[in-house]
Amino acid sequence: MCTVCGCGQGETKIEGGPEHAHAPGGFSYAPHHHHHHGPEHAHAPGLPPGRMVQIEQDILAKNNAYAGANRKQWRERGLFAINLVSSPGSGKTTLLVESIGRLAGRHPLAVIEGDQQTSNDAERIRATGAQAIQVNTGKGCHLDAHMVGHAFERLDLQGGLLLIENVGNLVCPAEFDLGEAHKVVILSVTEGEDKPLKYPNMFAASDLMLLTKTDLLPHLTFDVARCIEYARRVNPKIEVLQVSAKSGEGMDGWLAWLERGVVGAGLPAISA
Repeated sequence: MCTVCGCGQGETKIEGGPEHAHAPGGFSYAPHHHHHHGPEHAHAPGLPPGRMVQIEQDILAKNNAYAGANRKQWRERGLFAINLVSSPGSGKTTLLVESIGRLAGRHPLAVIEGDQQTSNDAERIRATGAQAIQVNTGKGCHLDAHMVGHAFERLDLQGGLLLIENVGNLVCPAEFDLGEAHKVVILSVTEGEDKPLKYPNMFAASDLMLLTKTDLLPHLTFDVARCIEYARRVNPKIEVLQVSAKSGEGMDGWLAWLERGVVGAGLPAISA
């Protein structure tokens, strides 16, 4: 087990096919999982550092092969896939629910939900009328490309938007490509503005930072300018959008960003 994040090998559970995308049910399988996340996470007693590095390289190479297959399939289908990453409680699911409501009728879309346990978030997504498949990772602290590929097989989606909500964790998801076009890191203003410096790998791997829950700023001491400066210190090219799913602030900019991605993937919007 990785003592940094608590990730360990366990049974992954994925809900059933398209006919089950609106209801619980599914199957379990033993994924190509791992115990380690890179040399900085090497905590396995008895293994020399060189062997740890080799294990990590093998794991990431296998994952990247699955990610490449996912990416190829999604491009062929004209899908814009994004990987939403954050710490727990940042507001990912609330943002998704609000975004799906505002996007209704404009594009086909579906959601792959990643959590260690429960199907609560997938049920919230399905309540909007959207397809959603829940992936429970057990002891695993992130989604990998193999899990996501299996989950996608159970969705009926041709063209449009694939939203992948990763397990709440700012460490390990940074290292695992799922085949997405972009990682989008979500940081709420109820967290510290120094998160980009504390978890630089995640912010370096992301193309967009969504600063969420901005309706709470009058009640907090969160320094928005400093947070953005820290994020760009780690990743000078990162885009930043400030949004509130509750008040609607910034949602038009976020939806426009998604719209550009969907159009760029090759299929036009559905006529209203």
